[in-house]
Amino acid sequence: MLDDFEEKDIAEIALFISSERLAAFREIAGNERDAIILHQQVLAVGSALAPILAIIEIALRNAICEQLRTAFGIPGWLKTPPLPFTWGTEETSKIKEAERHAQRASYAKLTNTAKRALDTIAYPNGVPANAKHETRVKARQKSIQVTSGQVVAQLTLYFWKRLFSDDYEETLWKRALRQIFPNKLLKRTDVSDHLEVLYQARNRVAHHEPIYYDRLNEVLAAIDFICRNFRSRRPSDETSLNKLLRSHRVALAEKVDELRASLAGFRSIPDADNGSAETADVTGDPLRNGDR
Repeated sequence: MLDDFEEKDIAEIALFISSERLAAFREIAGNERDAIILHQQVLAVGSALAPILAIIEIALRNAICEQLRTAFGIPGWLKTPPLPFTWGTEETSKIKEAERHAQRASYAKLTNTAKRALDTIAYPNGVPANAKHETRVKARQKSIQVTSGQVVAQLTLYFWKRLFSDDYEETLWKRALRQIFPNKLLKRTDVSDHLEVLYQARNRVAHHEPIYYDRLNEVLAAIDFICRNFRSRRPSDETSLNKLLRSHRVALAEKVDELRASLAGFRSIPDADNGSAETADVTGDPLRNGDR
């Protein structure tokens, strides 16, 4: 991969990737050149994970909306769900935040003329003479009426996975959400635990953080669980979601195999008890606490 790179290239690459970022890879690989190779392979795995995580998030989000729209029976269920159900404090905060993001996104698409026209709604008694531009913009944005769909689009995977927490076992899981994972042998905690793994993986991919060793095994297992159980009464490789993701999963498997082959070929790790050298276990994670 770096065969045509000179030593000065390796040194420069290590500089802009940063010594701190390469430290964990250098500990595994044993030298700068192989650490950079390993770094690139880990990023390639993250890139292959990205579309899979995105599609799962979209599918989950829309499935939840469908089930709750039916269960609550009203179009405005997200912002004003029918009593006695109420959102927890955290979810209420996330919905309000998503609404603000949706309003800002809508405002950004308006022409300057349309933006100024919002003043009549934001300030029915006229714009105060001392109103700062920033204050005026926020007031305009707040006056925009956004749809539930626009708010939904701004909610993150954190919100959706929270709906499978024990806080909502009686009110959401038993009432509606178990229909998304209709296998009677599955518990809410099964779904919640796997979604938490995918949520953490999504954040790591978004921030270009490494996923390998045990963490990678957990992510692959979580993807397999969701794909095989989504909208299916029994685990199956023929779910619609799994079919949609099949080509992406094949591409991911290729990158994972390349990474695992490299990990298996890198330096041996001395046995702590007797000082003998043993090949590093590519399913274990000796640096698990160092790569969070």
